[in-house]
Amino acid sequence: MTSPLLDIALQIAMTLVMAPLMSSIIRNWKAKLQNRRGSPPWQVYLDIAKFLRKDMVISEHASWVFASAPYVVFLTSLVAALMVPMIGVEAPLGMFGGALAFIGLLALGRFFLALGGLDPGSAFGGMGSSREMTLSSVAEPALMLSIFTLAIAAGSTSLSVMVHHAASQDWPLLNSVNLLAFAALFIVLLAETGRVPIDNPATHLELTMIHEAMIIEYSGRYLALLELGASIKQFALMSLVINLFFPHGLAVGEGSSVPLAVGALLVKLLFLAGVIVLVETVNAKLRLFRVPNLLAGAFVLAALALLSTFIFQ
Repeated sequence: MTSPLLDIALQIAMTLVMAPLMSSIIRNWKAKLQNRRGSPPWQVYLDIAKFLRKDMVISEHASWVFASAPYVVFLTSLVAALMVPMIGVEAPLGMFGGALAFIGLLALGRFFLALGGLDPGSAFGGMGSSREMTLSSVAEPALMLSIFTLAIAAGSTSLSVMVHHAASQDWPLLNSVNLLAFAALFIVLLAETGRVPIDNPATHLELTMIHEAMIIEYSGRYLALLELGASIKQFALMSLVINLFFPHGLAVGEGSSVPLAVGALLVKLLFLAGVIVLVETVNAKLRLFRVPNLLAGAFVLAALALLSTFIFQ
């Protein structure tokens, strides 16, 4: 990969293809472990195509915020994914921002999604937006501290430099500091993607739903963009986690094989998806007032990891 435009086009195509696939695989494997037939691995593609064909039903109280939120969520997720090194140690948009830009884009998408849930004036949307903002106030600091821990070791907040530093080590996860950061990032991953025990993406019960409550008023192509944006966000976070702690298989240098790097990425994503499925299957969803305790635990783990970098230097 020599041309920046080619790198961007390749990662966009890979993200748009593989992101819905990972969501479908997680859903399918979870159903298998629960002795259910489940939907096929390509179901998310069919759902998105169906939503794109359907007409939209929009509340008379909705404004431009409601209409713009799906596009902002989709674009911020896609640009954030381009800042993550997936195939090689260099991200296509790595020069335009590092960890702070990545976290900021995810926060911007969440902010507009919460506004989109509030805008129609429905009780469910307001409830979901309130819950999302409450949990994000704990999840985002844990995410920042975890990434900053790795940034201190790499000497830069650039995600590409951090992944390159991880690739120079044999087994980064065997480091006790990285192990604490990984545990915190994994909990944040479950929170950011709305997985059990934080949230349940398969439920529509008003007492439990968070993400689904914010998008309950959306339909048609707006809903398709939101579903695709959620899949891309999950794909970007999963890719970031595995390449920061399992950088094996990344394309390094001009002579590296891109197909092998894509295959290695897929294998690592499937492994992480299996771990997520196991966690979701063996755990029940936490009560809403207990979720901040779990996220606070992730924050403590991230803080310990950050402090350990200064203690063991």
